[in-house]
Amino acid sequence: MSPAIPLLLALGLGLAGWLVARARAWTFKRAAPHGRLAALPKYHAWYAALWIAVPLLLFFLVWDYASGQLIMAHVLASPEAAALPKFGLRRATIINEAWGIANGTTARALNEESVALAEPFRQAISRYQLIGIGIGLLIAGAGAAWAFLRLKPDFAARTKVERLVLAALLIASLVAILTTLGIFVTLVFETFRFFGMISPIDFLFGTQWNPDPMGNPNNPDPSRYGAIPLFWGTIFIGAIIAMIVAIPLGMMSAIYLTQYAKPGLRKWVKPALEVLAGVPTVVYGYFAALTVAPFIRDIALALGASNPSSESALAAGLVMGVMIIPFVSSMADDSIAAVPQAMRDGSLAMGATANETIRRVLVPAALPGIVGGVMLAVSRAIGETMIVVMAASTAASLSANPLDSMTTVTVQIVALLTGEGSFDHPATLAAFALGFVLFLVTLALNFVALRVVKRFREAYE
Repeated sequence: MSPAIPLLLALGLGLAGWLVARARAWTFKRAAPHGRLAALPKYHAWYAALWIAVPLLLFFLVWDYASGQLIMAHVLASPEAAALPKFGLRRATIINEAWGIANGTTARALNEESVALAEPFRQAISRYQLIGIGIGLLIAGAGAAWAFLRLKPDFAARTKVERLVLAALLIASLVAILTTLGIFVTLVFETFRFFGMISPIDFLFGTQWNPDPMGNPNNPDPSRYGAIPLFWGTIFIGAIIAMIVAIPLGMMSAIYLTQYAKPGLRKWVKPALEVLAGVPTVVYGYFAALTVAPFIRDIALALGASNPSSESALAAGLVMGVMIIPFVSSMADDSIAAVPQAMRDGSLAMGATANETIRRVLVPAALPGIVGGVMLAVSRAIGETMIVVMAASTAASLSANPLDSMTTVTVQIVALLTGEGSFDHPATLAAFALGFVLFLVTLALNFVALRVVKRFREAYE
């Protein structure tokens, strides 16, 4: 069933219920003593509309999944399905192609069997679509009957509507919490599976990273799964090189824009700086790979460096630092601008220079917001993938030379989960262990940021 049909049906029936309930409420209002109701007519209307549209939409969400299973069972029970292969990729290809022909998404068949199977799919789709619409109308009718039987002059429709809206807001807020919980549970479960094959000591403290997806999963080599080079590459590129670029430039730009720039210049420069945050990371990756990395290699050769890599950590870190400048600059700008004018005036009145006022008054007072921006930038940097893939390397190495090629945790997660590796193999499960460590690191950064913000906020409030 096309998604537009349930949506239009719910909106149409909900609108009809809204109009009828509103008209009925006005009838109550005219008949009531002194023309007063317990709630305005619009709340009667919304109460009826919600009881019609919401159950109908929820049913269609469930029916969308259930009807697919019923259609598939109906088709596989048809005589045309007897010619299908018993199992394998060809069987799945024919079924998917026949379904595409039946619903109009596939124009031309590549397998003859799919043409014969398309007609049972058409019949089943039409049949269960009509059944779904019929059941949906019954549910909408039941909701309308429930709502209209309760509409009376003394009915507190406003309270009921507000409770329904509150419940919707609660569900929306729980989505983020449940999603985070689901991610955490998945990571923990798969990480424990991985640690059942590879010792956590070998993983967390090993210095060689070279998983073998084709190796024997029942007897893996623990020495291949040492993640120290990945952790070091992530820290070196994302938390050292990138921060050396982003923090000074971001802070200086924020101080200039808030304290020295004229309003007309600030009006243009601040949005132009924040545009950097909207540039796709693949663009940064191309810029790093095609322009910055060769430039750094040529400069290193001119200065006498021996064998600098064309996929250096320095190139990735520099471009990543430029990418996250807006995170630091924007948060610092807003925090400095939010410092009360009285603190500035008091400092200047005591004889402090503008420079001393910025260093000793404004920046300490704005430190919670600045720390928040820096922590956001660090979290963004250690989770970056595309720039490192294109400008650095996928080879893990343990080196302090910024001209060497390095990789990061996120790049290896992508590399391990792409392809057709078995999810029972330690080489694939290692991606979940890396993700779990990255999750814990990000969580620790957030805790540190909260403690720092709380400490300085108490000091300056």
